[in-house]
Amino acid sequence: MNTTPPSDQPMPADGPKVIPAATLVIFRTATSGGPPELLMVQRAKEMRFAGGAAVFPGGRVDEADRELARAILPDEAEEIAAARVAAIRETLEETGLMVATTEPVSAAQAAEARQMLLERVELAPVLRHFGWHLVPERLALYAHWCPPWEGAFDTRFFVIDLGTGAVDIEVDATENTRLFWASAADALAMADRGEISVIFPTRRNLERLARFGSHAEALADIARHPVRRIHPQIEIRDGAEWLTIPADLGYPVDGQPRATAQRG
Repeated sequence: MNTTPPSDQPMPADGPKVIPAATLVIFRTATSGGPPELLMVQRAKEMRFAGGAAVFPGGRVDEADRELARAILPDEAEEIAAARVAAIRETLEETGLMVATTEPVSAAQAAEARQMLLERVELAPVLRHFGWHLVPERLALYAHWCPPWEGAFDTRFFVIDLGTGAVDIEVDATENTRLFWASAADALAMADRGEISVIFPTRRNLERLARFGSHAEALADIARHPVRRIHPQIEIRDGAEWLTIPADLGYPVDGQPRATAQRG
């Protein structure tokens, strides 16, 4: 029986002390007409979490994210609402993309907004300055991962579709060293060739995302697999230790030998 708390709730007080975080999987239409491309960032090797690995944009949920979420999403569970805001903020900070606004945002405006965010730290004053209104509901909750140990990132994954590929991105050059667009299948192939490294949750999510021919297919799959907090576990398979996840959450691969799994 599943005993983990619902995904709209924080980790219980008697559980491990974890760090709420959010990640955004950004789809865009491939110019080649192939499967959708996803935006990935390569983390600086010096970073404590996933140093050197390719991940999706994201980071921890700040108190200011919670304050903004309470103001604009008062009827949604705070953990999810704040994670939506954090995913939007971190995406602007890390990539220069401003997503989920009611108004169109030009590349010049996004660049100015990013600079203001880096100076002010909080997203709310940026929104006020530009007169932008967020529609955080455009971010669909996709997955929720949290390793069962102290200090782990309790990360909610969201997906959003940009549609066009005509967008400007620029690496922040502090936490990250590179930005790139790739289909999920291509990102997995890059990892297999040793061109990038991916941690266990990223690989599992890329395998799942590689099954979708569009953002709409991803949303349909989400509807079939209600999100719940995933706690990877160690399991013995054929005499070897494997890092595993539940088999009923929509992931085509539910485990990997522990010796080969990069855990961040």
